[in-house]
Amino acid sequence: MLDVMKALKKILSFSFLILALGSSAFAQGEPEMADKFRADGKIYVVVVVIAIVFAGLAFWLFRLDSRIRKMEKENND
Repeated sequence: MLDVMKALKKILSFSFLILALGSSAFAQGEPEMADKFRADGKIYVVVVVIAIVFAGLAFWLFRLDSRIRKMEKENND
């Protein structure tokens, strides 16, 4: 159980590190599309969609972890 949680934490940490490095590499100039989205107010839609996707992934990972934990407990008994 702890090994799965440690692995999950490592994967999430690595993912956020890659996202942070990737976003800084592309932050060299303001894209026109972002200005248009911001002017139209659609940038919030993009942010909400990304947040929903990340929340869905987190939910899926926690469900997967609970299923694996349950299978490991059944296997040990």
